[in-house]
Amino acid sequence: MFKEPTNKSKVFIHITLIIGAIAMITPFIWMILTSGKTQAESTMIPPQIFPENFQWENYKNVWGALPFIKFYWNTGVMIAGRVLFSTLFSAMAAFAVAKLEFPGKNIFFMLVLTQMMIPAQIFITPQYLLVQNMGLLNTTTALIIPGIVSAFGTFLLRQFFLQLPDDMMEAAKVDGASIGEIFFKIYLPLARSGLVSLGIFTALFAYKDLMWPLIANISQDKMSLSAGITTLQGQFTTNYPELMAGSVISIAPMVILYIIFQKQFIEGIASTGGK
Repeated sequence: MFKEPTNKSKVFIHITLIIGAIAMITPFIWMILTSGKTQAESTMIPPQIFPENFQWENYKNVWGALPFIKFYWNTGVMIAGRVLFSTLFSAMAAFAVAKLEFPGKNIFFMLVLTQMMIPAQIFITPQYLLVQNMGLLNTTTALIIPGIVSAFGTFLLRQFFLQLPDDMMEAAKVDGASIGEIFFKIYLPLARSGLVSLGIFTALFAYKDLMWPLIANISQDKMSLSAGITTLQGQFTTNYPELMAGSVISIAPMVILYIIFQKQFIEGIASTGGK
């Protein structure tokens, strides 16, 4: 049994959460303020917090310098492809290890967990060689390839399928249903909250992916938003106001989507923690 927090504990918890919220939102506020500064104001020491006159020209200049419409399209295709394939394949693998019996099932699941413990950078070279041999380098498809399978998704959805009773499978088998029908018509709809959670995490991971898009595609019109913004950073000098303006433009779609679907975001993450 958990004890009800005292008033002092509640005050401490709220203060801690407020400090954490301020620490998290400060970089975003600084980014927006810097996007309206001049180059001189952005490099002043001590730093100048507020611009004297907000420079909207920075947004106009960076929008004209980079093909943001193409970046949005590439990023959208990447997210859609990764979410679709990752949720489907992860659900199939998770259902197999949770509800089916076959030789080597535990070994297979152990390999899945092992992959989660290995840094993702180790897979960059094999993925690059695979995409190269398939002739998909410098294409939008190359952005999707690393995300079509997910060890994390398999582990996550396995937890959801384990919560579902085995009696439904036995009853469906008696009625003559195949494994495919049992999966797609019975268990998959019941794991909807898990699929939503995985879709949210997959979309966020894909949106902020930087290393792979930079390696797989070198043409600017094939880059995602995260990779395209890096072209604003020069080798010796960088126009920080325009860089920050480009960053604001890049995060705007995800912020809008969060505002519209914040209920689904919160429910998905909450249900993941509950499992």
